[in-house]
Amino acid sequence: MTQRDQFLSRLGFLAAAIGMAVGTGNIWRFPRMAAQYGGGVFVLVYILALFLWSAPLLMVEMAIGRTTRLGPIGGFRDFIGRKYTWMGGWMVAVCLLITFYYAVITGWCAKYFVLALQGTFHEGVDTAIIWRNFQHDPWQNIFYQALSIGLCGVIIYKGIQKGVEKINKILVPSLFLFLLVAAIRAVTLPGASLGLRYLFVPDWSKLTEPATWLQAFTQSAWSTGAGWGLLLTYAVYTRRKDDIPQNCLTVGFGDHSAALLAGMAVIPTVFALSPSLEVATASLADNMGLTFISLAGLFPRMKGGTVIAPVFFLAMLFAALSSLIAQVEVGAKTLMDFGWTRKKSTLVVILLCFLLGLPSAAFPSFLLNQDWVWGMALLVSGFWVILAARKYGLQKLQKEVNLGADIKMGRTWVFILKYISPLVFVVVTGWWFSQAIAWDRKEWWHPFKVNSVGTILLQWLLLLLVMILLNRKLASWTKKPIAEED
Repeated sequence: MTQRDQFLSRLGFLAAAIGMAVGTGNIWRFPRMAAQYGGGVFVLVYILALFLWSAPLLMVEMAIGRTTRLGPIGGFRDFIGRKYTWMGGWMVAVCLLITFYYAVITGWCAKYFVLALQGTFHEGVDTAIIWRNFQHDPWQNIFYQALSIGLCGVIIYKGIQKGVEKINKILVPSLFLFLLVAAIRAVTLPGASLGLRYLFVPDWSKLTEPATWLQAFTQSAWSTGAGWGLLLTYAVYTRRKDDIPQNCLTVGFGDHSAALLAGMAVIPTVFALSPSLEVATASLADNMGLTFISLAGLFPRMKGGTVIAPVFFLAMLFAALSSLIAQVEVGAKTLMDFGWTRKKSTLVVILLCFLLGLPSAAFPSFLLNQDWVWGMALLVSGFWVILAARKYGLQKLQKEVNLGADIKMGRTWVFILKYISPLVFVVVTGWWFSQAIAWDRKEWWHPFKVNSVGTILLQWLLLLLVMILLNRKLASWTKKPIAEED
């Protein structure tokens, strides 16, 4: 029997898992959220969200992967029963639907790294025009999308040890180093103290605002990768007695640390170099504009900006790529569970990601729609993880999670999964739907608007119907895992 592929070391697994969690949202979304929703208060709630939503879900995912030795589809089948296989199918589908457009975003990061190296961002350049021209040039978008997904394919093709583990041992430390360099330069700028106050000094009045809590929990859910099926897939390649609680908490704190470093790099830079407080706060109002327009325009005004700009965009590229690798591995592992070879699985997934990512590369509004629909669907994927934990039995699962653990999960952990995490899902998802209805009360139901409730419900319903209809097929296609070798 072929030996099961696995990570060579705990360090290698943690590098891959942290790389999986740290993505572009850490760099362009977290600073904006922190600045707008209470600074230090937002950070505190963000950390709380790690314990009440993200970390418990990551632990359940890791337990499913480690126990079943299968990706999400086979994992759900063997963990809680064949009739629930469709939940794993939903998880894989949502992950891949995100991957289709995330490869395009990774391409944006690559493009801006190249522009920064070329010295494109200089005094007097209109970065808004650069961004607009790039967004309306589908061929450039397709080229950088193909480059990103192709590079990712090469890594996945080589396997866990020679590909995923090896490259993440380079990407993740480099990512943190680059963020640290950018943060140090930012906080030493004249006037950076205002940005640091925005990030770290609590505005306690925000503590009573529901938006602070809801945005912080949403940021933690999307940022850590809880519910994506990514850690579940990586856990397949771990050893039987690897420490689940310690590994998941390390991943969570690693992800949050990267977000804080990004905040320290971005917010002080914006406040130090913007001509006024109004301009600074306006710059922090848009995810993509913050990164590709505002920051790109501010770097030339900074002493040493010609060096910091490539460092910053390379950090963002590494963050995007390390997450993209994990997403593609989910698809490849699913096909391998169906009995395909890694090489064939990788080639098919890469080709699908390229072809089905073309609409997002060619039409920015299509990408925004897909990000809205499937980003929200990740919360549903997280809810399936909670249901799986409850179906398996929380006390039984507690023993599985604590196997080989130095940090034992007790009754509080069980209570959180039983009551708190489901409540978080209901409140956060309900809040986002109510927000979307408030944006357009007349046509919130419209299924073909970019960010309506209607477009979410239509696409979710179609996917749910397909997965339920395919439930038996998915269960039968998935083979038994390779026997344990360690």
